[in-house]
Amino acid sequence: MEEKRPGVFAVLGEDARQRAAADYLREKGFEVRGPEGVAAANWVLLPMPLAADAAALEQLLAQARPGTAAFGGRVSEAARAAAAAAGIRLEDYLCREELALLNAIPTAEGCIGLILQNRRRTVWGSSMLVLGFGRCGQALAVRLAALGAHVTVAARSPAQRALALSLGLAAVPMDAVDGLLEGTEVAVNTVPAPVLDAARLQKLPAGALVIDLASLPGGTDFEAAKVLGVRAIHALSLPARCAPVTAGQFVAQAVLAMLRERGEGF
Repeated sequence: MEEKRPGVFAVLGEDARQRAAADYLREKGFEVRGPEGVAAANWVLLPMPLAADAAALEQLLAQARPGTAAFGGRVSEAARAAAAAAGIRLEDYLCREELALLNAIPTAEGCIGLILQNRRRTVWGSSMLVLGFGRCGQALAVRLAALGAHVTVAARSPAQRALALSLGLAAVPMDAVDGLLEGTEVAVNTVPAPVLDAARLQKLPAGALVIDLASLPGGTDFEAAKVLGVRAIHALSLPARCAPVTAGQFVAQAVLAMLRERGEGF
């Protein structure tokens, strides 16, 4: 008797992350189709960020069967409205805490790669400031320290500063950053709010590097950085850019966890 397959995924999007997610789903026994398979799909896996033309998305999802679930990342309000108009349940897999934590790994590795590419000195022995100590800040700071950097974490939360101290890192309140900038060779911002303004950028030493990992518009005054001659890089979507296969697998794993919790797909 032929073994029953778990179901059909329609995977939309042609970037390497979506292809990796599709490959992972196939390995787990799902039938995977492209956009032409939406009508036959049990589930639809949409790309990230999901901010496509609402009319086009609604037209595409209108092909799906009633009750079909769709999953996207960083879902815009327009996309949510389009899915609702098509009668499709749309969930944001980036709301999964495990995915956010796992995505911090390629983000940290990608950031370290940028640091190495844009400097002529080793990470080892360098003075580095990490602003913010959420998921990305934590993943990055411990890896920089493991490579021998002198890492200071700046965070508003006393609990986050305590965590940094418990991990062997130096930690200061965010309002103490000004006194550290003159000795900072690399500053990495993870805070999605203005924290590196012109006044602070001006305090950095010649040759300092700023990398901003925060989502748009970031926390760095990039125009001021240009005027001041400070190298500032807004490094967005590092998981997709630096490790798309791993990032795609993480997405597929998160979606399958969502299905398991709802009793679907297995």
